[in-house]
Amino acid sequence: MRAIVFDQHSPDLAAYRLADDLPTPTPDPDAVLVRVAYAAINRLDNFVRIGWKGLNLRLPHIPCSDFSGEIVAVGAAVRDWRAGQWVTANPLIWCGQCRACRRGEQNRCRSGHLLGEHVPGACAEYVTVPARNLVEIPAGYDRRLAAAASLVYVTAWHSLIVAGGLRAGERVLVVGGGGGVNTAAIQIARLAGAQVYVVASNAAKAERASQIGAHWTHDRSADPDWSKAVFLATGREGVEMVVDNVGQATWPASLRTLAPGGRLVTVGGTSGYAASVPINLIFARHLRIIGSTMGTQDDYLRVMDLVFRGMLVPAVDSIYPLQAFQTAMAHMLADEHFGKILIALEDTYTGQSEGVRG
Repeated sequence: MRAIVFDQHSPDLAAYRLADDLPTPTPDPDAVLVRVAYAAINRLDNFVRIGWKGLNLRLPHIPCSDFSGEIVAVGAAVRDWRAGQWVTANPLIWCGQCRACRRGEQNRCRSGHLLGEHVPGACAEYVTVPARNLVEIPAGYDRRLAAAASLVYVTAWHSLIVAGGLRAGERVLVVGGGGGVNTAAIQIARLAGAQVYVVASNAAKAERASQIGAHWTHDRSADPDWSKAVFLATGREGVEMVVDNVGQATWPASLRTLAPGGRLVTVGGTSGYAASVPINLIFARHLRIIGSTMGTQDDYLRVMDLVFRGMLVPAVDSIYPLQAFQTAMAHMLADEHFGKILIALEDTYTGQSEGVRG
């Protein structure tokens, strides 16, 4: 089996290599084996390659949490799936036994992990996935969009709608316009009836954010004082919610944009985790800071239904062949993209290949 792997943790993208001699995995009794058509990269893949204390992987490790593909084999205990079905899947693997799982809160599982994080991922010709994680891709639905959806849409849905409690008529600011979670958040907030404000890194991304649903955008390359711009744009009232996954570099400004009683929602910190928080602002304005990770299986089924019905449309930036994986990662880390970057598994699926970069 061919796959992208790394053999040791490293800050260097050169750690990735294309392996062509890996054994094809065998599905557990409750799992399926999928031949991958497209995989999608995430910021998580960069963090996993670099590594962190306590991350103990079986090497070589295969990245990527998202995919679309065709079932080719099912485990002995699988009853509801068959070979030939086209699927994608919730990348969150949960135990099903802990208190959180029994409450249906799989994203709080004590032993939860993700495809491509603690277990081999989907940037390979084949991947095994628990059958309970699957959703079928409707006939005629673009398999590239299906590969781009799972992780970012369930993450954005849970953080905005469930954890953040976003309501129609509220103002929500999305800090950053081009990443996968943020492009999903813009669309979900618009669908929920919110007024969507976006701070983008350049004019082109600001324009793209408008095209997918933002009501107001700001190009911070032209005016770095975006917190003041948001404050003025809201009639000096501020916004009810900020979605800030940048972290250290933006939290102080994000908090200043919040109206009294507002909340900051985060699922990550791409610029660092040591954010400065003005405590006086928190108590004086009755602000809340809400953390969120992934979503429940119910969240996943709800948001993927909206995706497949065309009410939410994943943004795909570009598609690269498997051998150009390093280039695709460099493109993401340069923040040049808008939406998801896909990897085409050329030997397993050669259709829908227009626009492939490499």
